[in-house]
Amino acid sequence: MRDSGTLAIRITLGSYLAVHGAQKLFGAFDGPGLDNAAAMFDQLGLQPGKPFATLAATSELAGGVLTATGVAWPAGPVAIAGAMAVASSVHWDNGPMALKGGYELPLTDMVVALGLAIIGPGRYRLGPHLPRRLTRLIVLGATATSAYCISKVTAAKKTAAPQPAAPAAPAETSAAGQASEQARP
Repeated sequence: MRDSGTLAIRITLGSYLAVHGAQKLFGAFDGPGLDNAAAMFDQLGLQPGKPFATLAATSELAGGVLTATGVAWPAGPVAIAGAMAVASSVHWDNGPMALKGGYELPLTDMVVALGLAIIGPGRYRLGPHLPRRLTRLIVLGATATSAYCISKVTAAKKTAAPQPAAPAAPAETSAAGQASEQARP
């Protein structure tokens, strides 16, 4: 029964993330395509946007397919977790709820991917597990790449932070100034 549950979680998470990646990379499933995704990444401070959008989309697409199938375990969930860590940092300032553009969904996807990476793919999977040494390298690489991307997002948010408003100009007290104020729509 546990293997069936793990399979259901793998297929659901993997399929959705694969579609999400295909939307960014190819414009499939009514997605933005790579050029539009790159422009969004540029606005987020992940510049140049095209390589970062390609990295995110590839992580989601490949990670999703590998997670759903169980091939090369745990590379798929690790790729998803890395991409969703960055996505969570992008949405962090909007709070926890997705309704307000928050990090609810990417955080949930990240935690589910990490859980799957830890518990394993279950009995119903394709292909072998990765050797332990290669798994360590993939985890290290995904962690370093995600940390770098998160630092880029954080730096962009700091430079884009709103500046304090300039002090208001002193109010005119002359009769001419009051008349001109009243004449404005």
